[in-house]
Amino acid sequence: MRQGALLLCVFGFACLASAMERHQPALFGATLRRAASRGLRVAGWSALLIALALMVAAEGWALGLVDYAGSTSVAAGVVYGALIVRERWLARR
Repeated sequence: MRQGALLLCVFGFACLASAMERHQPALFGATLRRAASRGLRVAGWSALLIALALMVAAEGWALGLVDYAGSTSVAAGVVYGALIVRERWLARR
């Protein structure tokens, strides 16, 4: 259950990062339309809420929230690290 929630958190933060105009040229080559950015934001927040629901359902409110906080921290670090590596890789080209 934890691994699934962690993957949902990574997916959610990746969608939220992809919805930012700052990251879109590096990821997609151009900025996306507003509807596409809005869809990515909805998908990102939905994934984070589903991960929260899974954690709370599996472990209760006390431990579920603690595990969720840890999962979101790790997922945000993974997505941030991936964006930094990609930007440095593109800068070398």
